[in-house]
Amino acid sequence: MLTFVGLGLYDERSITLAGRDAIASADRVFAEFYTSRLVGATVTDIEAFHDVDIEVRDRAGVEQTPDPVLDAAATGDAVFLTAGDTMISTTHVDLRLRAEARGIETRVIHGTSAQAAASSLTGLQNYRFGKATTLPFERSHGGDGVPASVVETIEDNAERDLHTLVFLDIDVDDDGEAYMAGDTAAELLADHWRPDALGVVVARAGSPDPVIRADTLDTLATMDFGDPLHLLLLPSSLHYIERDALATIADAPESLLEEYLAE
Repeated sequence: MLTFVGLGLYDERSITLAGRDAIASADRVFAEFYTSRLVGATVTDIEAFHDVDIEVRDRAGVEQTPDPVLDAAATGDAVFLTAGDTMISTTHVDLRLRAEARGIETRVIHGTSAQAAASSLTGLQNYRFGKATTLPFERSHGGDGVPASVVETIEDNAERDLHTLVFLDIDVDDDGEAYMAGDTAAELLADHWRPDALGVVVARAGSPDPVIRADTLDTLATMDFGDPLHLLLLPSSLHYIERDALATIADAPESLLEEYLAE
């Protein structure tokens, strides 16, 4: 059996009880943290909380050499841990399909995803989101500014009157990890798209102290949102409940919200 377990959004306590039970009964526990990670907990914290040893796999270890995970699942109960919800990434779907192809039974224990939290924390209605996109560091895509594909996604969603969720880059190299901040993302889009557009930054979703702020992109670019992880949302037109939520929860300027209110 191969059980995929989502750890949730923030720390070792964000997991569901069903996920915790699966870890407790597993013969071996694997994890990857290259697609996302828990910024409120280290691997050591997670191991101590569950009293288990975790075998962390890098990208190559999951995508190119998955046999250790699959072999463990073929002969016993193996758990594969990821941050957030475990089936958001194509990498994890691919691993599940490889297991099924070998006749290994699989199951999924979900965790809260950043996409669900973004809607819940801001009050923007979840069914009004279009395609999500990821904003990379300039060094990550080898160019200046914002990739055309990011702008195209935002504008395509806007034409369909849909909100856009922008995931922010996590850059991992030999020097460690860098997390794109909400102000950096806002500045990039203000400089290379629209400085006067309404944006919403969500910082540390799932933590005890999330921050939600809404304003124009050029104003958000001047703010400090604290520790990672951050998300950026770009609303289309607003239902009056969404407007009230952004005013109350995210301190959005009333005059700016009125410009976005759906007729």
